Amino acid sequence: MPKTYKTFQRHWRLNFQEETDRFSEHKTSYLQNLLPPMALTLTTHQVLEMYRGRLGQLFFEAIRPENTIPSPLANKQDTNWIKTTNMVGINVRTIGSFWNIMKYMLTVPASQQSVHILPIWEPGVVASLYGMSSWNINPEFYSAELAVSVPHLNTVEKQLKVVTNLLHATGRIVGMDVIPHTDRYSEIVLGNPQYFEWLRRKDLKIVDHRANLHENAQAIILQFLKKYSSARHQNYPDHSAIFFSKDFPEWMRLEVLFGAKEDYKRRLERRNILIQMLYDEGYEPVPATMAPPYRGLEVDPSTDAKTIDQDGRIWRDYRITKPENMSRVFAPLTRYKLYERLDDNRNWEINFEQPRTEVWQYINEKYRSIQAAYNFDFMRGDMSHVQMRAEGIPEKADQYYDIHKSIKNHIQQFVPYFAYFAETFLAPPNEMGYGDEVEHLILSEADSTLGDLQSMVVGSQRFLSEFARYDQILRSTTLVPNFTIMTADKDDPRFDEFYLKGNEIRLFCGLFLTDMPSYVGLGFELRDPNRTPAPNEHYTKLYVFQEKEGAKATRHSYVWGENGELFHHLSRTRVVAEKILPEIFGQAVKWLVPPDESAKRKWVAWEVDKYIFLANFDLEKEVKVSDIENFESLQLLFSTSEEELSITRVLQAGEGKILCKD
Repeated sequence: MPKTYKTFQRHWRLNFQEETDRFSEHKTSYLQNLLPPMALTLTTHQVLEMYRGRLGQLFFEAIRPENTIPSPLANKQDTNWIKTTNMVGINVRTIGSFWNIMKYMLTVPASQQSVHILPIWEPGVVASLYGMSSWNINPEFYSAELAVSVPHLNTVEKQLKVVTNLLHATGRIVGMDVIPHTDRYSEIVLGNPQYFEWLRRKDLKIVDHRANLHENAQAIILQFLKKYSSARHQNYPDHSAIFFSKDFPEWMRLEVLFGAKEDYKRRLERRNILIQMLYDEGYEPVPATMAPPYRGLEVDPSTDAKTIDQDGRIWRDYRITKPENMSRVFAPLTRYKLYERLDDNRNWEINFEQPRTEVWQYINEKYRSIQAAYNFDFMRGDMSHVQMRAEGIPEKADQYYDIHKSIKNHIQQFVPYFAYFAETFLAPPNEMGYGDEVEHLILSEADSTLGDLQSMVVGSQRFLSEFARYDQILRSTTLVPNFTIMTADKDDPRFDEFYLKGNEIRLFCGLFLTDMPSYVGLGFELRDPNRTPAPNEHYTKLYVFQEKEGAKATRHSYVWGENGELFHHLSRTRVVAEKILPEIFGQAVKWLVPPDESAKRKWVAWEVDKYIFLANFDLEKEVKVSDIENFESLQLLFSTSEEELSITRVLQAGEGKILCKD
C-alpha cells in the first residue's frame, strides 16, 4: 500500500480503472486511495460516469433539479440519528464550487455519513461566509464546467439542488448553517430595517440608540428611492408603514431598491449608494457582540480601531463599555432584533418578556423555505452559545426563548427528523453566555453540540478531563457532545500545536465511539505538521473570509497538505471502519476503562458488541493494558500503529487497537 503523497499519486494513476470499478460495483463506498486534491482534478464527465455507474437509474432522476431525491432519513420521526452521526464539514470556498463537493465526497467513506456545508449565501464585508449579504445563493460557488457538461444546470441554485440530490442518492445526510445575524449593511437589513437595532454615531460618540431608531433609517431609504428611482421602474408605496410591511412583499421591496437578483453588479452599486446616504447621516446597524455582558457599546477611540474603505468612508470599531473575559464585538455583523427594549434602550437593556413576533416569523419562514428548496436534513446553529439573560437560564422555555430552537421547531412541523447541531464549545458557566451552557442547550432543544476537543492537545490534562466531562453529559442529559477532530475555525496558524501529533487517535475515537457523534473539517486528512506557521493559503479557516491585505490575507487557492503518511494511517482506520461499523453503528458503548477526569490515567477501553477498543492518549509513552479480562484469548484485528499484528498488552504512544472476542 502507498505511504507517501507521491506513491498515492502514482497508485491512483496506475489503478484508476480498478478503483473506480470497485466504487461503481458497490464493493467500496468511496475511492479508498484517492487523494482529495486529485479528486478535484477529475473531469466532470469522469465524475458523472462514476455516479451513474453506482446509482443507475436513480442518477438520472437526481440530476434533474426539479426532482427531490428523498433523504435517507425520510422514514424517521425523530432527531436521535444526529446523536451518533459522523460528520464532515466542507467550506465550499476551499474547493471552488458546489459541484466539487461531489468530487471531494468520492474520497469520504460511508462511515462519515453526514455532510455539513458551510454558509451558502452571498457574503458581505471581507466576503465572510458568516456575514451574509442576502438570501441569494453565493454565485462564486457556480461551476461553469458542470454547466457545459449538463446544460440544464445553468444556475448556481440548480447546481446546489442537484448536489443535495446526489448526496441523498448516495446515502448521505446534508446540513446547512443557520445564522442569527447578517452583514451590517446586507440587503436583508436595508430591506427590513425594522428587524434590526440601529445607532447613530458622530465621530467618536454614539449620539442616539433609541429603540425605534430604525424609523429614521426607513425614512432615508425612501429618500434614496425618491432621488434614484426604483431599480425596476415599477411603482412602490411611498409611505414607510406600507413599504416595509407584509403588504409590500420583501422580494418586491428588494427589486425596487436594488434590482433583479441576476444583476449582481447593479445591486451592489445601488446598495453602496444607499449605504453612503445612511453613513452621511451617521446611521449604522448595531454590531453583533459575543459573551457577557453583550450589551452596552461605545466607540473604540484607538488609532488601530479605524478603517477607511475604498470609498473613503471612515468606520470605527466598537467595544463593550464594561467588558468581561470573552467579550467581543463583531464590527461587520448585526443581529436580528428579537425583543423589544426596556426604557427606550437608554441602558441597552432587552425586554425578554416582549418578543418581536414578526421578526421570529420572518426568520423561521426564510430558513424553512431554504430547507424545503434543497431538502436539508439538519441545521448547524451558528453561535448557539448566545444566552443574553443576565439572570441566567430560566426554568422553562417558551417558543421565544431561543431563535435556533424556534427555527428547528418550525421546520419540524414539516420534516420531523430535522435536527439541530449546535455550535458551542461547552465553556464554563457565564463565559460565552449567561448561565450554564449545557442547561441552555437542553432548553434550546439542541440535539448535539460541537464541543471543543479540537482545541486541545491530545493527552493533555484539559483534553482528558473535558473528554470525561463530555461523556458524562452524554450519559446524563438529552444533549450529546461531539468527539470533534478538527473544524474550519481551528484550522488556523494559531492552532498548529493541536495537530502536530495524535491525529490518528482522534479519528479512531471519532469513528469507533459509537454512541458519540464526531465532526471533522475538510483538509484534516492531509494536514501537514506545521511546527512554524505555513503561508495563509494552507489553512481552511482563512477561506471563511476573502481578505487580500493584512494578517488574514489569502492571494490564491487553498493549498492542500501533502502529509501522505497521515493519509495512509487514516485510510487504514477508515478501511477497517467500513468493515465493522455497519455491525455496531449507533450501539451503546460499555466502558471497560472509562475516561479519567483527573488525567492520571491516559488510556481508555470500551466494548461494543463483540469488539473491544483501546486508545492511548499519551503521545509520548507506551502503557500496559490492565483490567481487560481474558485479554490473551482475544483476537487483535487492527492497530493504528502496527500493520503486522501481534497480541500484546502494550499500547504504543498514541495507539488505538481493536480486538474481537470471536
